[in-house]
Amino acid sequence: MRVLATISAICVLLIPVTLAQTTEVSAKPLTDSEIQLARSNVQADKNDIIAHTMQFTQAESTAFWPVYSEYARDQQAIGNDRVQLIKDYAQNYDSIDGAKAKDMVQRMIAIENKTGQLRESYWPKFEKALGAKRAAKFYQVDNRLTLLVNLQLASEIPLIP
Repeated sequence: MRVLATISAICVLLIPVTLAQTTEVSAKPLTDSEIQLARSNVQADKNDIIAHTMQFTQAESTAFWPVYSEYARDQQAIGNDRVQLIKDYAQNYDSIDGAKAKDMVQRMIAIENKTGQLRESYWPKFEKALGAKRAAKFYQVDNRLTLLVNLQLASEIPLIP
């Protein structure tokens, strides 16, 4: 039940971030520092969900968290690209032409590819830290958290007019 509450909190935290990215006049755009604070809160909630779901032994915890810290840092760099893409989309929403749409789709695909490459490059590190089965479980948890964030963003970002 605690995990469900934390996941709900992540979704609630993302609503202001995504609303600020849309063209709706009713939402006050968030500053970069507010976006960063919201992202930090989401990361803290993710850490709690991972710890609760994985129930690490002391040895696993000692091996896992340094690797995960690097992984989360690299995820954040990709997230920065995604935030910039969302900002660009919001700024150009009313005037998107074919060339701009193509550019944005190519950027979106590049972000998705970077995410896959990141997961692939970190697999040996997580496998070494946790063993294959436990690392696979972590990847399931990480994927589900990513899907929740993506679902929230998708529900808040309007389709191209």
